[in-house]
Amino acid sequence: MALSLAISPCPNDTFVFDALVHGRVPGAPPVEVTFADVDVTNTAAERGAFDLVKVSYAALPWLLDDYHLLPCGGALGRGCGPLVLTRGTEAQDATTDSTTTAGGATTDASTATGPAGPATRPASAVGGAGRADRVDLSGATVAVPGDRTTAYLLFRLWSAGQPPARIEIVPFHEIMPGVAAGRYDAGLVIHEARFTYHRHGLTALVDLGEWWEADTGLPIPLGAILARKGTVDPVAAAGWIRESVRQAWADPSASRGYVLAHAQEMEPDVVDRHIGLYVNEFTADLGDAGFAAVEALLGRAADAGLVPQTSNSLATAWTS
Repeated sequence: MALSLAISPCPNDTFVFDALVHGRVPGAPPVEVTFADVDVTNTAAERGAFDLVKVSYAALPWLLDDYHLLPCGGALGRGCGPLVLTRGTEAQDATTDSTTTAGGATTDASTATGPAGPATRPASAVGGAGRADRVDLSGATVAVPGDRTTAYLLFRLWSAGQPPARIEIVPFHEIMPGVAAGRYDAGLVIHEARFTYHRHGLTALVDLGEWWEADTGLPIPLGAILARKGTVDPVAAAGWIRESVRQAWADPSASRGYVLAHAQEMEPDVVDRHIGLYVNEFTADLGDAGFAAVEALLGRAADAGLVPQTSNSLATAWTS
């Protein structure tokens, strides 16, 4: 019987899972793959929709009763954090003169919005900055790719005490065009956007990964691989995924056609940079530093009342 797998179409996921999906991992069962953005898989995992699934680490507190966290296959690293983007480079004042909600869903921020862009500084002045140097987004509308994404959780931790006026949940591919067009004062982006945002005339207000690394000394936990309890042996699944990763590194050309076919018109050089950044030693094994990063993220978030407390150590969750 085939296992159901849900991953994103991003190059890091297709690179990592190519061998497993195409039956080149000895002993692994057939796999039926579904491609979806992570905000979709976060929700689907709550319904137990897939046997193996890529989700945001931020969603784990709602999922570990039904899923094992696997110690491999995900996205965690250094220098790969989410960015907060806005238009231009000159300082502007955000205002709050509207209470209507635009296209996307609205979370628990204030309902005011600012038609002018938020006050900005060059990215070099704010990347990794402490709270005293923080850009003021209190009058801004910020587009985010999902309310349980790790990017948004990092943003909420970073902006604690001075949150934006309004959050709108927007499909990832619409965020940069929306900021460039003035529909949103700022946008929270992930993945290959860190390589391409300049093309939209945008500026990075802050690199949340730099902030996290400077504050904790730990890598940035982004996406996790989960195995459904009662359906998938987590130890066996970790073995299949590690072998798939090993094959991907041993012969990158074997996955090239599959990666490019799902890369959503991404240029080959951006594909290569994407894989080089997000597929790293933590993809093969989270290790002590990786698990410490996940526990630090969720521990801080729970202490701030942003997520439920997790009931067991994440370092043993994948075999418990």
